[in-house]
Amino acid sequence: MMKKYTLDEVYTADMTAFQRERYNRVADEFEKLFGEKPTAFFSAPGRTEVGGNHTDHNFGCVLAAGVSLDVIAAVAPDNEENVITIKSEGFPMDTVNVDDDTIYEEQKNTSAALIRGMSAGFKKNGHNAGGFKAYATSNVLKGSGLSSSAAYEVLIGTILNGLYNEGEVSAVEIAQIAQFAENVYFGKPSGLMDQMASSVGGFITIDFADEKHPVIDSVKFDFTKSGHALCIVDTKGNHADLTPEYAAIPAEMKSVAAFFGKKVLREITKEQLLENICAVREKCSDRAVLRALHFFDDNERVGKEASALSKGDFDAFLSLINESGDSSFKYLQNIYASSAPNEQGLSLALYLAKQALGGEGACRVHGGGFAGTIQAFVPEKKLEGFKTEMERVFGEGSCYVLSIRPVGGVQIDL
Repeated sequence: MMKKYTLDEVYTADMTAFQRERYNRVADEFEKLFGEKPTAFFSAPGRTEVGGNHTDHNFGCVLAAGVSLDVIAAVAPDNEENVITIKSEGFPMDTVNVDDDTIYEEQKNTSAALIRGMSAGFKKNGHNAGGFKAYATSNVLKGSGLSSSAAYEVLIGTILNGLYNEGEVSAVEIAQIAQFAENVYFGKPSGLMDQMASSVGGFITIDFADEKHPVIDSVKFDFTKSGHALCIVDTKGNHADLTPEYAAIPAEMKSVAAFFGKKVLREITKEQLLENICAVREKCSDRAVLRALHFFDDNERVGKEASALSKGDFDAFLSLINESGDSSFKYLQNIYASSAPNEQGLSLALYLAKQALGGEGACRVHGGGFAGTIQAFVPEKKLEGFKTEMERVFGEGSCYVLSIRPVGGVQIDL
């Protein structure tokens, strides 16, 4: 049987009453839609990248975590039709036949493709898949770098695991199936970090040295006792036409690796680069060299960050987060686009965040960079002032106050 988690085990104490109302509303919507009561409830969280900025695509290490925003669903099995029917709040109904594993080109980039991909992935890996009805709602913010698509994939996988596999499929395997669904059926060549952080929950490190068998370790740390909140600030920058900026980062890093006859930076050392830096500068460009140096340093920082958390040394952890942010700004150079130097919302957000923090806490770019969000660990005593200042500049609702969720995709016991 799949373990069921109480609301108290999943959400912080100040949020359990709100969450109970939320689940009750989802149950009511399910009954209105399907004419029956749901038999189970499931949840999967969004995720945040904490350490290792642009390291994964060169087979490096990352520190990630599940967050307190999630996608939830009221569910009942549908054994007769063997069809998955999901109504997500605010979106059209999706209906997918579990017996049809066809990859439809016209369905790519749709939620139906993710559902079909998860069902097909379960069967491909030798597990059971079956029909169910679900009503879902999400507060994982789209475009915030918290990965709403990964949370949705993990939700589907957790439902299939609970209804048809007695909870025996591991969180790691659900994440791997979710990546398969996103890559093959949805058509997006994503890595594994988003799905793994959502599925496993808490703080985790992922070492991508072996691309096909990444090493995942949970980092034991109770964030609720840190005295800090996790804030994601959306600078509301324009992402249009930034694809070349994002694509240049892995390309330039790999050009440095190629100088040494290797595919990715993980296959060479920082010492090799420094010993040959004059020739590499000439062959690959100064920016490529700087981005490679960021890779080596931030890759090493991930282990230090995880170690600091494991030891309960939150001050050391915060110092490392600040170092990572500084490295991204100076060396990785993904804080503003060189093609649009007049738009520097992230630079401004980082400056204002440091002013508001007054030497405490930490802040860094969040995720891909250039025009999106920053991440800040804010002392609780400064949280109100921090949020007010960020929203004064970037607009009401631009500062999301989160916490680190201790569990990943789970079945909920109401």
